[in-house]
Amino acid sequence: MWVVFGGKGPRRPGRGALTLLAALFVGSAIARLAGGAGEAIAREIAAPSAAAAEEEGGTAQDLSRDEIAALLAAFSDREAALTERERALEDRLHALRLAERAVEAQLADLVAAEDRLKATLAVADGAAEADVARLTSVFESMKPKDAARVFEEMDPDFAAGFVARMRPDAAAALLSGLSPASAYTISAILAGRHANVPKN
Repeated sequence: MWVVFGGKGPRRPGRGALTLLAALFVGSAIARLAGGAGEAIAREIAAPSAAAAEEEGGTAQDLSRDEIAALLAAFSDREAALTERERALEDRLHALRLAERAVEAQLADLVAAEDRLKATLAVADGAAEADVARLTSVFESMKPKDAARVFEEMDPDFAAGFVARMRPDAAAALLSGLSPASAYTISAILAGRHANVPKN
């Protein structure tokens, strides 16, 4: 059956209704997809992702606990090593202090010994000087010939030391009693003692 609308020619009946029904079905499907079905699909898609994320999160959390335990163990070992090193340094410092005290005591003993040695040398030098002065006086008081015989037997350097201390008149009398060779040697030694003294 053909229906004529206006003068444009025949149209098939119900074609617009089919188009309208198809549009309604498509709209309903879209609405369902956008509504509950879309949420269901979204849940289906999201569920594995959430499970994977939860599993990965649990692994990461487990790894973090393991890492924290390792860090704590490392810190504990480090603290023990530092404590041991500090104890060793304290022991070394204590040993150094003991050694320092021992060195200070030894230095004090050495200073005291040096002072005693200086005093002893001063006494010895004073005694030696007194002995030499006394012996020089003895040689001066001897007869020149008798003193000359003694000086002939002395080492020339030793004899020159006594002659240098004697009074000039006693030294002249002594030298005149010596042999010419001995008198010359002693005189040369006496003259040479001050030969290298700076003049200026």
